[in-house]
Amino acid sequence: MEPVFALLHVVIAIINFSKSNGTACILQGESAYPQLSKDGDIIVGGIFSFHGSWEITDSSYVVPPPPVKCTSLEVRALQSSQSVMFAVEEINNSSSLLPGVSLGYKIYDTCTSKAVGVQVAMALVNGNEKTVSDEVCTKPGQVQAIIGETFSSVSMPISHGATCECLSDKRKYPSFLRTIPSDYHQSRALAEMVRHFGWTWVGAIRRDDDYGNSGMHIKSSTSRVIVGFVDPSDLEILLDVFFQHNITGYQWVGTEAWILNPVLATLDKNNILQGTLFHCKYKVQNNSDDSPVCTGKEKLSEIDSMFTDMSLMPYFNNVYKGVYAIAHTLHDLLGCKETCPTKQQPDSLTLKMVHFKTKEGEEVYFDINGDPAARYEVINWQTNKEHQHDFVTVGLYDSTFNVNNRLTINVSSIVWAQNINKVPISVCSKNCPPGTRKAVQKGKPVCCFDCIPCAEGEISNITDSIKCEQCYQDYWSNAQRDKCVRKETEYLSYEETMGVLLTAFAIIGALVTLVILVIFFKYKKTPIVKAHNSELSFLLLFSLTLCFLCSLTFIGRPSEWSCMLRHTAFGITFVLCISCVLGKTIVVLMAFRARRPGSNVMKWFGPPQQRFSVFSFTLIQVLICVLWLFISPPFPFKNLKVYKDKIILECHLGSSIGFWAVLGYIGFLALLCFFLAFLARKLPDNFNEAKFIIFSMLIFCAVWITFIPSYVSSPGKFTVAVEIFAILASSFGLLFCIFLPKCYIIILKPEKNTKKQLIGKMTIN
Repeated sequence: MEPVFALLHVVIAIINFSKSNGTACILQGESAYPQLSKDGDIIVGGIFSFHGSWEITDSSYVVPPPPVKCTSLEVRALQSSQSVMFAVEEINNSSSLLPGVSLGYKIYDTCTSKAVGVQVAMALVNGNEKTVSDEVCTKPGQVQAIIGETFSSVSMPISHGATCECLSDKRKYPSFLRTIPSDYHQSRALAEMVRHFGWTWVGAIRRDDDYGNSGMHIKSSTSRVIVGFVDPSDLEILLDVFFQHNITGYQWVGTEAWILNPVLATLDKNNILQGTLFHCKYKVQNNSDDSPVCTGKEKLSEIDSMFTDMSLMPYFNNVYKGVYAIAHTLHDLLGCKETCPTKQQPDSLTLKMVHFKTKEGEEVYFDINGDPAARYEVINWQTNKEHQHDFVTVGLYDSTFNVNNRLTINVSSIVWAQNINKVPISVCSKNCPPGTRKAVQKGKPVCCFDCIPCAEGEISNITDSIKCEQCYQDYWSNAQRDKCVRKETEYLSYEETMGVLLTAFAIIGALVTLVILVIFFKYKKTPIVKAHNSELSFLLLFSLTLCFLCSLTFIGRPSEWSCMLRHTAFGITFVLCISCVLGKTIVVLMAFRARRPGSNVMKWFGPPQQRFSVFSFTLIQVLICVLWLFISPPFPFKNLKVYKDKIILECHLGSSIGFWAVLGYIGFLALLCFFLAFLARKLPDNFNEAKFIIFSMLIFCAVWITFIPSYVSSPGKFTVAVEIFAILASSFGLLFCIFLPKCYIIILKPEKNTKKQLIGKMTIN
């Protein structure tokens, strides 16, 4: 790199000499044209290596050589040029920076050729005109500043990628500036990091042509840490040598140059560089042979490729800051305030005094050597589950801080070589951290051992533990297997969403039932209420209210009283409800038979008999519940079998026979009610309550038939949720099917709520 800049400064001296001696301006050689350009009042130059290599088709030295043939596209350089274009467009659209002045650009491709680099630099300085002028070359340069990774120009080179410490020598390179820190700071940052981890015996690799010997020297060394201050091309070749000689498991420490070549990460298929610490960001995905076929409907925002990869944004940001440094300098030099008084290109441009903040708040300025403040992110190379390379920020080095505070590292976030969780040391076997146990390697000394992770439910809380301890019953190992933590308890609570929803539906159901009860009480003397047995209707509404409210006993932390109350209250209230429906069904049948001539059947099933039947059916369920509670009542239970790391708090049934006896008795009454209602389905319209009872019983039976498999298969708190859902669904079914049609007539069709209407229907039938 240094010879290139030396050559350019020789060219600069020749040009300055020609200016002073009045030599006519004559273009030497062929014209060079930019790959990307935009007109503007002031032009910014750009020199990038869009291609990675070049060829000369004729080197006979008989005729002038043709232009070089560029090969191998470099995507990173293309993205850097896009950064220039984006920054220029952003500045041109700004009302506060260079108002009224438009920036343009000319961006050239060097093909990584030094000769082409000099040619395009001269083109940016003097233009491409082939005319011969008698005037001396005293005009200002075509551009006042050039953004370039490697090459400089006559006016003011600004590099975003050249890191050589030699370029800070202002005696040799007085006009050179850069937006990337010098290797002077990077080498000290590396040394500081090595000292921070206590690595007093490290290997080092520098650029050398003897790659194989370098690899063998490392293999014979006892050091487990390697510092590599090399170029990506060197390391690419070394990777194969390391793999051939099985040189793996070393902790690598490298520079930002390792990351600049996107091919490097994909070449490391054997994870030789896994755990490496860098000072730059980058991320690529491993190559895959299975490439999907394009459909023509792909979106650029959804494409993940080297062309759209923005993981090198900090690198492109250096280009972006370079353009803004030029713009801020021009803004001050042209005296711009609300507008710029002139749009003419200045004769000279001095950037060293520029000092500004980017939109993100980052300060940009240059020291006396033309270097920016050195700030490095310490990056750890990690491999994720998808076998992709992730570069995770684990620390920061800031040269502007105090000497003792420049380096900060989060050691716990670092994934070291071979995926260990501790700083590597040069021993046969590294210490086994908490959460693992030592297992002596067969045929080796006792100091050589493997670290075996503790099994689930076991921990080790000391270093180099020889065994893992089992956690107590109510405890479980944490993710690191170094501490026993109390198991999480799970039950259906009022605080979670499912508990809140079920509670809301239960309360809504109870309130709706009470509203219907009030309506029936208010219109209790109307024909429709009297015709449908008002006494049983009130009792049924009361029992439905209890059914809705009893579902609330299933929510919350189980206790002795709640476990006994929830099932017994549910069983008794539902039997009371079904008994009322059964009584209403029997009344419908009896009432129809009572209207036949000579029939006196209603005297055998009057109100006293109806109350007695409801009481009798309910009493049987009460006796079943009492026996259940006396023999083997439900009780709070910690279920440890469903989840290993959770405790499910639930109510154990105590006696399964008691539980299924309660459900079976409810089912028997429901089927009996359905059967009787089915017999009464063709009665006259004024007794069509039987039809609604059929629908309510169909819903009731369907809910509880589907409840059984759901109840058995649902784990944990979902078992309780299924039971609550069954209670609420069947209760709503009874409420709406039986009472909603009557409320409709009472509220919306009061003209039909008359004795004449009922008698008229009966006469027609």
